[in-house]
Amino acid sequence: MSYYQSQGRDRSRSRERDIPGGGMSPMAMANLTSFSPVGGMGNSAQEKINRELFVGNTPPGTTELLLLHFLNAAVRRVKIVQPHETPILNCRVNSKFAFIELTSADVANKVLNINGIPFLGAVLKVSRPSKYVGPHTPAKSWQELTGQSLPTGAVLDAEQEKISRELFVGNTTPEMSESMLVEFLGNAMEQVGLNAMAGNPINACRVSGKFAFIELRTAQEAANALNLNNIPFMGAQLRVGRPSKWTGPPDHHGNWEDILAKYMSGELQLGAAAAGGGAPPVSAPPPLSLATRVVELQNMLTDNDLVNEDEYNDILEDTREECGQFGQLISLHIPRKGEAGATKIYLEYGSNEDAAKAIAGLEGRTFDGRKVLAAFFDEAKFAKKEF
Repeated sequence: MSYYQSQGRDRSRSRERDIPGGGMSPMAMANLTSFSPVGGMGNSAQEKINRELFVGNTPPGTTELLLLHFLNAAVRRVKIVQPHETPILNCRVNSKFAFIELTSADVANKVLNINGIPFLGAVLKVSRPSKYVGPHTPAKSWQELTGQSLPTGAVLDAEQEKISRELFVGNTTPEMSESMLVEFLGNAMEQVGLNAMAGNPINACRVSGKFAFIELRTAQEAANALNLNNIPFMGAQLRVGRPSKWTGPPDHHGNWEDILAKYMSGELQLGAAAAGGGAPPVSAPPPLSLATRVVELQNMLTDNDLVNEDEYNDILEDTREECGQFGQLISLHIPRKGEAGATKIYLEYGSNEDAAKAIAGLEGRTFDGRKVLAAFFDEAKFAKKEF
């Protein structure tokens, strides 16, 4: 530090000591009042935050104008504001959430009461933004204001809603990747009608050692997926259940064996995917009278796969290992190129039930970009090699 800097600092200190009241000048005291006591934030900025609300779970197709008009009409309907008032001034929409700006902090407090309002098939989550640091405001929900019931499976608390869509998958092996589990379990759900809409119902998967967590699209599909418990995959029986942080009521569900038995008997009622028209119906299971011990697989192979001897033997070995997990696999036949039934695979099991497990586990799976078809095959024709 230079001599002049040192002397200047000393002189300022001496002046502070000469000022009554602890050494702070009236000008300095006045300047302090221009700052907000909260994190150094200006009063105007904090006031704007107090007028903002977060709107979560907005569905695809939500526009700023649509949401603005809808919410303004909703708060008028439940008399949060007068019929002539427009309490929501602005709206900013992102991919899955939005922010709305109210006319005042008091109005924002009141609009918290529309949390849970249905919108385009979704249930909106209305709450304070994360940067809000004001006092907690007690609020009701849209259902309490209107007497409407919350849609089945819907949860107003965002964290609890996410937990309701998560499941624990135990007994996994190191060979099981996240994508393999998503495809296998998702296809199994679609095959027996446990999905509620078109497409794979599993959004995400996290693998950790000997267990994994999967996240379903909806709470209802998560509850349905509990029926996958004990499903065989890559030589292991997967354990499917709720995670430890689940605090909801006990679930009433079966295991994979129960679902297969109901599926094959025709007793299983297909979910909304088949009944509601939201997704293509899952193909109905064949009657038990048509069940056999032999399964025919299509779309797994091409002619090129059957040319090389080493590759052909690798396919035989891999298929025997994969398909043996569904039950007692007595024989396996893959016709060579040029033979009847070429590019198809035939599996002979020890019982009709084992064959049914193979069909449920393999039908709809993707192999080299092709969707596998699985069906019972006539035992007499199989014995005579009439493919």
